[in-house]
Amino acid sequence: MYVYADNAATTKMSTVALNAMMPYMTEIYGNPSSLHSVGQEAKEALENARARVAACLGCEPREIIFTSGGSEADNQAIMSAARYGALKGKKHIITTAFEHHAVLHTLNRLEKEGFSVTYLDVKEGHNITAQQVKDAIREDTCLVTTMFANNEIGSILPIAEIGAVCKEADVPFHTDAVQAVGHLHINVKELNIDMLSLSAHKFHGPKGVGVLYARRGFPLTNVIEGGAQERGKRAGTENIAGICGLAAALEDACAHIDENAAKVSALRDKLIAGLSKIPHSALNGDPVNRLPGNVSFCFEGIEGESLLLMLDMNGIAASSGSACTSGSLDPSHVLLAIGRVHDVAHGSLRLSLCEYNTEEEIDHILKVVPEVVSHLRNMSPVWRDLQNGKRQYIL
Repeated sequence: MYVYADNAATTKMSTVALNAMMPYMTEIYGNPSSLHSVGQEAKEALENARARVAACLGCEPREIIFTSGGSEADNQAIMSAARYGALKGKKHIITTAFEHHAVLHTLNRLEKEGFSVTYLDVKEGHNITAQQVKDAIREDTCLVTTMFANNEIGSILPIAEIGAVCKEADVPFHTDAVQAVGHLHINVKELNIDMLSLSAHKFHGPKGVGVLYARRGFPLTNVIEGGAQERGKRAGTENIAGICGLAAALEDACAHIDENAAKVSALRDKLIAGLSKIPHSALNGDPVNRLPGNVSFCFEGIEGESLLLMLDMNGIAASSGSACTSGSLDPSHVLLAIGRVHDVAHGSLRLSLCEYNTEEEIDHILKVVPEVVSHLRNMSPVWRDLQNGKRQYIL
């Protein structure tokens, strides 16, 4: 048995999405900017997909800009708010300490340009509160940008409350909803969201295509110059096949959101209950208000990289908070932000589930993970020191 439990990284493309894409890769392959009939067929598919995405998010079709993914959408949203704010003498931005790097690196760039950024603390409850946002807003605040739900630890932020605070203060609100769209109910108007980013491959759509929702009237700054596509706000010939796959996958996800969430949450809770029995372990993230498929743990006395490799050898695909893919030994900034010390943060494991996972797969994970953790601890000098009392347990 091989269990894919890394759905927060990417998901398997659904048959629904693949079938929606095929005609636009084989038959209707025209450029939607062309005036001939093949091009206009592609244009019709583009605008149809735009309307369907808008319906899923509760907005107008003209408020949907198709991008290459969530990172591009994050960049455009943040840079747009910053440039518009600077024109009015406002150069202060509010965010959280556990944002995705697409947000954090963009903000780092703006700090070098003279913007100031407030990073809200997330240690308490592994989350933030709307009151923290309210207390941080200043006269020169030009943007509040927070993720909808954390990609590593699954905490769902109080988006409705944050949106209300921002609306009252007349401050634009952007949310990176890459992990939330297709898994949680989202209506941008009801939540007072001014800009939202999403990516198709997080809900069984294709990679390389995403969306920036921007409230009508909000002045967007281009990050890609060239043609007049996407109302002149995002140059480049549209990826019609990908866009159609995105729209189909999003519609399918939203149509089954409640039943999928119920199934996945039950699998998640069983997994959390089982892994919690491992001594000196700790659940990361809000224990209740978390994404349906997210399970994040730290295990004291082991290294996350070794854990991942051994899980893969035992038929489980997972991920770790450690930045092993970058060649760095630094633990995840998310885990450090919620208060995990370095030694503990190194021993992290994220299992992310979807509706394709089964109870038998959860049973397999619950059999393998304790065995692997025990095996790695038996080889660890750190664990030996903990058992001998030379070090103090943290968890």
